[in-house]
Amino acid sequence: MEWTIWAGFISGLLISTLTAPVGVSGAVFLLPVQLSVLGVPNPAVTPTNLLFNVVAGPGALWRFRRNGALRGTLARRLVAWTLPGVIVGAAVRVFALPGPGVFRALVAALLLPLGAWLWLRTLRPARQRSGPQAGEPSARVLAGLALSVGVVGGIYGIGGGSLLGPLLAACGMPMARIAPATLAATFTTSLAGAAVYAVLSTASSEPVAPDWPLGLACGLGGLIGGYLGARLQPHLPETALRLLLGTLAAGLGALYASQALMG
Repeated sequence: MEWTIWAGFISGLLISTLTAPVGVSGAVFLLPVQLSVLGVPNPAVTPTNLLFNVVAGPGALWRFRRNGALRGTLARRLVAWTLPGVIVGAAVRVFALPGPGVFRALVAALLLPLGAWLWLRTLRPARQRSGPQAGEPSARVLAGLALSVGVVGGIYGIGGGSLLGPLLAACGMPMARIAPATLAATFTTSLAGAAVYAVLSTASSEPVAPDWPLGLACGLGGLIGGYLGARLQPHLPETALRLLLGTLAAGLGALYASQALMG
C-alpha cells in the first residue's frame, strides 16, 4: 500500500509538471498508470482520476491567476458548457458502462491526426489574424465542443483539457490563452464529476467511489507539479508549447490505438 501512495505522488508530480504548460491536467496520462501499475479497479479509476484533478488543479490555477493569465471570458465559457456535460457523462458511466474499446478507438481517431496537424501548422504556420480574440471559434462552436468534451470527461475521468487544448490550438488560439482556460474547465468539471460519482456510488454495486488515499497522493503531487509547470509556461516559446501539445496529443492517440487493436 505504501509504495503505491509514493508511486502515485511521484507520477502526479512528473506528469503535471510536463502537461500544465499546455493546459492539460495530466489525468489522461495518469489513467493508464492507475490501471496498469497501481491496480485501481475499473470503474473506480474514473472518480479517482477526477479526485486527482480536484486536488491538483489549484496549483496551476493559482499561478496563472497570479500572473493575470485567467482574465477574459474564455475560461467562463468553457466552464459553463463543460459542467452540464460532465454530470451527464458520469451518469452514463455508472449506469450504461460504455466499453473502453470504443472510447480508445474514438480518442485515437481524434488525437492522432490532430497532433500531426498541430505539428504541421506550427512548423509551417498559415497567416492568422492578430488580436486578443485571434483564432477563437464562434460562441456556438465553442459551446458544442465544450459540452461534448464535458460528457467524454465525465464518462472516462480525463477532465477534458487533453481534448479541448489540441482542438483550440488547431483553431490557431495562442497557448497563453488556452492553458489557463482549459485547466479552469478541467478543475470545475472534475469537482462536479467527483461529487456526482460519490452520490451515484450509493446506487451502484460496482466500485465507483474513488480510491481516496491514492487519489489524494496523486493530487498532491499534481498540485506541486501543476504550479511548477504554470510558472514555467511564460518562459517557453509559443512554438515549443504547441509542439509539446501536438506531441502529447499524438502520443496519447497512438497509445489508445494500440490498446484498441490489442482488445
